[in-house]
Amino acid sequence: MIAAEHHSKFRHEPVSSRIKQLDRLCGGGLDRGTTTLILGPAGTGKSTLVLQYAVQMAKKGERSMIFMFDETRSVMLSRAKALGFNLEKAIERGAITVQQVDPAELSPGEFAIRILRGVEAGCKLVAIDSLNGYLNAMPGEKYLSNQLHELSSYLNQQGVITLLVLAQHGLVAAAEAPVDLSYLSDTVVSLRYFEAYGEVKQAIAMLKKRSGHHERTIREFKLTPGKGIGVGEPLRAFQGVLTGVPVFRGSEKQIMKSR
Repeated sequence: MIAAEHHSKFRHEPVSSRIKQLDRLCGGGLDRGTTTLILGPAGTGKSTLVLQYAVQMAKKGERSMIFMFDETRSVMLSRAKALGFNLEKAIERGAITVQQVDPAELSPGEFAIRILRGVEAGCKLVAIDSLNGYLNAMPGEKYLSNQLHELSSYLNQQGVITLLVLAQHGLVAAAEAPVDLSYLSDTVVSLRYFEAYGEVKQAIAMLKKRSGHHERTIREFKLTPGKGIGVGEPLRAFQGVLTGVPVFRGSEKQIMKSR
């Protein structure tokens, strides 16, 4: 795939998640023709964030493709149903395509062709979940970076929203990514765990957005059965959430109010 050979005209505009607080954090939404890297330890909600955008775009009649390297398709569908996502109907009508990929059987060229055909068929969102599995399918880190650079450049020129999920090592302590691909991304979203009054909570922050303004706050990120994603007010009572060692500067009343 040579990105320079593929150009399409499209309208540069943000796509809403339909979650008011999340859209505020993202400066109105994720922009078309950009690549977003979603970072975070296991279980923080990275894949669920991908589903949120895919489902909302499906409601507007726009198609999405999700390539799954780690989770099985059946488990993903069960998890989505438990969270309240009406994913199966979107899949049945062709608005969302979910492909489970076996890294041992994948070649870089075959993967690129799958994406190319999907975009030619009208796909407006492409998600790779996760880059950790994609990394295992490639012969080396340098080769992976070259492939992803050309792939993301092509998708950006087609006006596609590209979501790259990257799992970090470690849970509550400061997490590290197996490879640094933030330089390839126009937008970087970070999901983290933090502790408050004996409970494990999650936080979301946007660290970078080349295409426009975004909030600099850190907000609580919730996954609720039957209700999906919830994003709270800025965590102004905490310091050091992104370091993995937060310090609470507020009161217990503030914690109880957030529940």
